[in-house]
Amino acid sequence: MITSELLEKYTAVKKTFSKNETIFEEGNLPLYYYQIISGEIKMSNYNDDGREFIQGIFYKDQSFGEPPLFLNQKYPANAIAVEDSEIYMLPKANFMKLLEENPSISVKIIENLAQRLYYKSVMAAEMSTQEPEHRVLKLIDYGITHFDFKKDQNGYLINFTRQQIGDLTGLRVETVIRTIKALEKKGKLKIINRKVYR
Repeated sequence: MITSELLEKYTAVKKTFSKNETIFEEGNLPLYYYQIISGEIKMSNYNDDGREFIQGIFYKDQSFGEPPLFLNQKYPANAIAVEDSEIYMLPKANFMKLLEENPSISVKIIENLAQRLYYKSVMAAEMSTQEPEHRVLKLIDYGITHFDFKKDQNGYLINFTRQQIGDLTGLRVETVIRTIKALEKKGKLKIINRKVYR
């Protein structure tokens, strides 16, 4: 999203996080702008029963955790490395200065936040009214459009685990497994070597 040259000009540093390492915790005040160089990050929290709810999954060149940064509010979720990841961390004051001095970047950030808000609105409606098959396909199609899933002769490889699909759609993992099999029978998904393709 923001070029490495520009981030480094404003003193961003690279930091490596190991798989399952926490980047920030729910309830902390934001201090940095985060942008992924490599790896995968999830933002999630837990309900009273201990069930995880994934707020979002983020990949290379994507940023995460900005709304609390702009609002100076505590993080509503944890950010955790799904795999070994390298991230740019830019102090909040320097990030705000970067935006003030580079209006085109401000517009990009607004578009990015608007896209995420749109996704949340769509998925909130899906989760309250739609059947599991519809929810899963909606999430997968959104992922193909916005998460740069790779395409080969089998179709788009869906880079979500069954658990992540469940956590992102509010479905139990058992329901996700049954739903994916049903969608395969209907010819809407393919399962090849346990991997899901659209």
